[in-house]
Amino acid sequence: MAAGLAAVHLLRWLRQQLREPLPVREHLEAAVLDEDVAEVRRLVGQFTFSEDQRHHVERLLEEWEQALRPDL
Repeated sequence: MAAGLAAVHLLRWLRQQLREPLPVREHLEAAVLDEDVAEVRRLVGQFTFSEDQRHHVERLLEEWEQALRPDL
């Protein structure tokens, strides 16, 4: 999956889960657009998700991170 498409999937899911346009959500979106994996993971770690949600967002993060580094 291309990095851009993976980022779109990640952003779409995060926007659905974090409906309020809070400053932290905007910071999270900016970190995705800047391809700052560490910052995205740090920010996502601040949110309370159900176990299923957490599993899903981790999968999206892994796909996005792999798309950013296709040689790994």
